[in-house]
Amino acid sequence: MNKAVQNLLKILDLENLEHNLFRGRSPQSGWQRVFGGQVIGQALVAAQRTVGDDRRVHSLHGYFMRPGDPEVPIIYEVDRIRDGRSFTTRRVVAIQHGQAIFSMGTSFQVVEDGLEHFIEMPEVPKPDTLISEKKLAEQFIDHAPENVRKYWQRERPIELRPVSLKHYLSKEKLEPKQNIWIRSTGELPSDPAIHEAVLAYASDMTLLDTALYAHGGRVFDQKIQVASLDHSMWFHRPLNIEDWHLYAQDSPNSSGARGFTRGGIYTQSGILVASVAQEGLIRERTW
Repeated sequence: MNKAVQNLLKILDLENLEHNLFRGRSPQSGWQRVFGGQVIGQALVAAQRTVGDDRRVHSLHGYFMRPGDPEVPIIYEVDRIRDGRSFTTRRVVAIQHGQAIFSMGTSFQVVEDGLEHFIEMPEVPKPDTLISEKKLAEQFIDHAPENVRKYWQRERPIELRPVSLKHYLSKEKLEPKQNIWIRSTGELPSDPAIHEAVLAYASDMTLLDTALYAHGGRVFDQKIQVASLDHSMWFHRPLNIEDWHLYAQDSPNSSGARGFTRGGIYTQSGILVASVAQEGLIRERTW
């Protein structure tokens, strides 16, 4: 297990303070605010800690209300709303400086068989045929802001391999779609709850960027203020995030200084394991 994956597992391993009360910490990476995927992942872990092992998360719906402060621990308070025969419902509030920064409702279900179908995965090149993230960083690192350069230079727990580099190279208005292969950069424990939390962490990566492509925007565009506003996720099937998964993303709409994005997460064999939807702020800066 590499150091970056070890650090991610430490971040997701919350401290139990009291009944229904947990404390999480952030990596000291130089970012001015906490990465949204970290808060989603930690909130899911807090909820998981109050649910029996016979139930798996099937959905979560969260709202970002304030930027997280990476210098200060985050307190997660879990409300055990309902424990039913088949479903368990939890509400989690993340608190810093005495104020809520994030709230999330999540639902767990006993494992059941039922009717099955899913939309087919897009036909894209396999990850082993694509440029590695290390080489990609080498090509673009000189054009990235300082904080992004530092991010790329660090070992990270999630590897990304975009199918197309056109969005990085062009300032043209492009179709608001992208396909990115993702996986953990090291081995994880076999506990399904950990793989679900790591996928929740990774699901916030690159998604909102997709809304910028229709407007000629890019990931590092300093003229646009970007921030996640809400995040929803549905877990359809068991997964192993150590293996490559395709994150197929599109953005059906932007309006009112907000961009709406969605994504399907598939195994290499084309099985849909999760779906994601998010709306975020994409406000043009006036300075």
